[in-house]
Amino acid sequence: MIRILFVCHGNICRSPMAEFVLKDIVHEKNMSDQFFIRSAATSREELGSDIHSGTKRILRQMGIAYEKREAVQLKHSDYAKYDWIIGMDHYNIANIMRIVGEDRDGKVHLLLDFTGLGCDVADPWYTGDFEQAYSDIKKGCDALFKYLEKEL
Repeated sequence: MIRILFVCHGNICRSPMAEFVLKDIVHEKNMSDQFFIRSAATSREELGSDIHSGTKRILRQMGIAYEKREAVQLKHSDYAKYDWIIGMDHYNIANIMRIVGEDRDGKVHLLLDFTGLGCDVADPWYTGDFEQAYSDIKKGCDALFKYLEKEL
């Protein structure tokens, strides 16, 4: 089983969007039993909050199932629990490293690195552009899945 944790600042916009987009991709490929996919925050600001309404709206528009959930914070112990820890932007990567410490197994990656772009997924909390966030996350999750599919 491949264990993936998506991480953003508050775990209400980008990381849960990525979580449910990738779950949708693996479901469509009938491979859900081969993946464990979750999301977390680097901050404590939104702990306990549900997914942002803008994220829910875009997921509904795209026909992607999601469930009510509460934002959680990344823990040091998550490094051992997950095979892949995927940050949405460079700021998240820096905070992931602050929490987990040394990335001795090469588990920490920027989502859009899998597309070859290597840029950040802009935070729709600030931009209000959930459509662009979805577009970037979809590209990133498609590329990540193609990369991981080779490992199965």
